[in-house]
Amino acid sequence: MARFIFITGGVVSSLGKGLMAASLGALLQARGYKVRTRKFDPYLNVDPGTMSPYQHGEVYVTDDGAETDLDLGHYERFTGVASRQADNVTQGRIYQTIIQKERRGDYLGATVQVIPHVTDEIKAFALAETDDVDFVLCEIGGTVGDIESLPFMEAIRQLHNELGPLQSIFVHVTLVPYIAAAGELKTKPTQHSVRELTSLGIQPDILLCRCEQPLPDSEQAKIALFCNVRKEAVIPALDARSIYAVPVQYHREGLDRAVLEAFGIEGAREPDLARWQDIMERYDHPEGEVTIGVVGKYVGLPDAYKSLHEALMHGGLANRVKVKIQWLDAELFEATESDIAAQLEPMHGILVPGGFGVRGSEGKIASVRFARERNVPFFGICLGMQMACIEGARNTAGIAHASTTEFGPTDEPVVGLITEWMSKEGLQRRHAGTDLGGTMRLGAYPAKLTGNSMVAGIYGTEDISERHRHRYEVNARYREPLETGGLIFSGMSPDGALPEIVERPDHPWFIGVQFHPELKSKPFDPHPLFRSFIEAAVKQSRLV
Repeated sequence: MARFIFITGGVVSSLGKGLMAASLGALLQARGYKVRTRKFDPYLNVDPGTMSPYQHGEVYVTDDGAETDLDLGHYERFTGVASRQADNVTQGRIYQTIIQKERRGDYLGATVQVIPHVTDEIKAFALAETDDVDFVLCEIGGTVGDIESLPFMEAIRQLHNELGPLQSIFVHVTLVPYIAAAGELKTKPTQHSVRELTSLGIQPDILLCRCEQPLPDSEQAKIALFCNVRKEAVIPALDARSIYAVPVQYHREGLDRAVLEAFGIEGAREPDLARWQDIMERYDHPEGEVTIGVVGKYVGLPDAYKSLHEALMHGGLANRVKVKIQWLDAELFEATESDIAAQLEPMHGILVPGGFGVRGSEGKIASVRFARERNVPFFGICLGMQMACIEGARNTAGIAHASTTEFGPTDEPVVGLITEWMSKEGLQRRHAGTDLGGTMRLGAYPAKLTGNSMVAGIYGTEDISERHRHRYEVNARYREPLETGGLIFSGMSPDGALPEIVERPDHPWFIGVQFHPELKSKPFDPHPLFRSFIEAAVKQSRLV
């Protein structure tokens, strides 16, 4: 039977519970255990798919088509375990499920209440699909004391009692702030946070204390005394130079050892951390530096492109170079060509990421043209591929008014709303009036690559599977004029209906993909497209 680790946060948000859960999962995995990591989100949206990136950061998409919290990206990057729909649930989805059951009469006339109906649904989610693992790490979103998270706190309290002894523990991530004026670390916020938690019936077994200064032994002892935990279970968590240094750092502070002791597990093998040490050796000793310009819409909030940022870092690790990212607002590229050149000339590679809506689109198209004409390595992802096709249609295929129906009516819909496509579940149909939530082409879909193409060489195979999240597709009817203009369709859906990859054979490195390769990249297994893109940027840096 799986053992459960419930992870809560206190004092303030953004303490890094997701990274902590991912790092702990990686440490347990390095000791030979099988793990799953999942996230409980207390907001009332059914999923983050319709939420603004400025509100929530990126939406992480799983193979089975779930739109999930970005923390699942951390989990997957650190453990290599593919996330699933069952690994993320929101309060909105819990309530939606309950209301659907109530409307069907499943409750047989009972009064539907938070306890037991909501808490039972949360517990059922926590327990689902866990028979094949040793540890399930469950991160509770939000901060202790938030009214939204109360049903989740009650559910894990109940589950702790129901699972029996030594089958579940609580890890509380908290803050020990440094007050510069006093020159002291203050433990009182942690004490109050634990008091709030115990008032809900939850006594933490381990405290992970985020701090900017080393936590003295005397302060650890003080926290242990007032928070009713063993001193060895008070784990300092200082800021790390890289998120990929966190697993080794937490092991050094004894986090994984404290977890095993809390479960009463003795004689566990020491973790094999060789791959994490290799990652940090590459990170700390780069052999060069490249600058990548990311021309996007949400550049004011890098979390909107979290997986993209990490995938670029992974490409740097693979090539032993430091990747410096310049976040460039696409709207600023809609002025003059001289402005575009001034911004993009120092770049060793240009990337146009996914996104939605017309804002900044002409700036993205202008950056594609710059990359094409100046022979700068170009990578277009999702909307970025669509902008590359529109740029090619306008400037190399002679279709002056080429556009996308996403931006309004057009006589030349090089990109249009997809209304039918085949999935594992069969034929999918959508129309313009469909609800926005969960109605895109989502999840993993196969593609067939042209045998002599650049991408086939990069992947080392002609058959791939990648994750999608989009509502519009490049119109295959424009294939002939686009290819005449030099933009080759080098990857298609197996039925030949949907373009998946385009490339320019006459360019040093010019590739656009309809899918999101960044979602499958890992520090110890960089995605081949990002590995190759950064390699091309390294070559470009030697020409500049």
